[in-house]
This record gives sequence, C-alpha cells and structure tokens, in this order.
Amino acid sequence: MTHSPIRARTAAAVALLLCAGAAQAGMFDDEEARKAILDLRSRLQATDAKLGDLAAANDKLLDQIGQLRKSLLDLNSQLEAARADSAKLRGTQEQLLKDVADGQRKSKDTLQALDDRLRKLEPQQVSLDGKDFTAEPDERKAHDQAMALLRNGEFDKAAAALSSFIARYPSSGYVESARFWLGNAQYGKKDYKEAIATFRTLVAQSPDHPRAPEALLAMANCQLEMKDNRGARKTLDDLVKNYPKSEAAAAGKERMATIKG
Repeated sequence: MTHSPIRARTAAAVALLLCAGAAQAGMFDDEEARKAILDLRSRLQATDAKLGDLAAANDKLLDQIGQLRKSLLDLNSQLEAARADSAKLRGTQEQLLKDVADGQRKSKDTLQALDDRLRKLEPQQVSLDGKDFTAEPDERKAHDQAMALLRNGEFDKAAAALSSFIARYPSSGYVESARFWLGNAQYGKKDYKEAIATFRTLVAQSPDHPRAPEALLAMANCQLEMKDNRGARKTLDDLVKNYPKSEAAAAGKERMATIKG
C-alpha cells in the first residue's frame, strides 16, 4: 500500500522508545512503566489511524485524478471528433455553395438562351428611311434576303424576291422601301417600263416618303434610257416643283440641262 514506508518508520520509532524504556526500567517502578507503555501504545495507534486515514484520502485523491484524466482524454477525443465533423461539414457546405452557384449560372444561361430565342420569334422594332415600325421575324428575314440579292447585283432574283415580299406583306412598314428598291432592281435588269410603273406607284401612294424624290429621278433616267426625252423632262419638272429642297431635285436640274429636245 502507499502508507507502508510511514508505518515502517513508526515501528522503528516505537522500537527505539521501547529500547530506551528498557534501559531505564530500573528508574521506574512497574506501575509507571505500564502506564508509559500504554500511553505510547495509545499514541502509536492514534498515529497509525491518522496514517490510515491519510492513505485512504490519498488513494481517493489518486482515483479522482485518474477519473479526471480519463474525462479529459474523453473530452479531447470528442473535441477532435467534433473538429473533424466541422471540417467535413465545411467541405460539404462549400461544395453545396459551389453547386448552387453552378446551378444559378446554368439557369441564367438557359434563361438567356430562351430569351434570345423568344426575342427572335417576337415582333421587332425597325427604323428605316426615317420611319419606325414593328416587323415580324419572318417579315424582316424576307426583306433582308431580298436586299442581299440586290446588293450582290442579282437583279432578276432581287426583283422576284421584292415583288413576292410586297405581295405577301402589303401592310408592312417595309413596303415603300421595298417598292423603291424593286424599281432599282428592274432598272438594273433593263426592264425600264416595269421600273417606271413601280416608281410611279411609290410616288402616287406615298408622296411624303423620303425615297419619293429619288424615285422620280430614277423614273426620269428610265425614260431617258427609252429615248423618251419629253417624258423625262416632265418627270424632272415634277421633281423640282414638288421637292425643291431635295438632293434629287438638285441632280434633276443638272440632268435637265443635258436633255435635248
């Protein structure tokens, strides 16, 4: 036990006292010696009892320390486990946030693509020759394709495409412009009579259109190609009279000066 060294020292002290008592036995009578021994024995028993209590308290304290150490180790293990769980949870949370961000980005891209597709199917605002109007996607596509043919110098195909456009979309905001360029396509393929009829229709139906002065000038050119100088002069007179401030009128005056007859 933990108090064995203490008891050994106590026993040694008793032995010394007994020896001392024996050496001086002659100095005391039997009654005094007996009292002294009993007293010493009583004190030794009391001391031994105290030592036993102290040893028991020490054992109890050591047991408590052991339990406390075990509790601390358990708590440390729990803390490590909690730390690991926290790290795992943080990693999971970061992945979830990344997944959410990726999902939001994909959703945004999908919505944008859908919006672009819907926009292509919706009527579009167009501004042409000083006129603002709304055109359906197919309507705009047909017009643009016809104009592309004209720009490429494919006058026969352009004239057919523009004529088809006017017939298909008679109320379109493109009609006046399409009719003007149809006349130019007909002029390009030297179909002067048809060109004159087309330009005359544009001026008659839309006299306030920005292309009307140019249509009269182009009509006069067609008449000159047909050697109809009188008709060309009349057309140029109408141009200068009705649109005096236009660039076409200025060009018409110069052209009129060159006409003979």
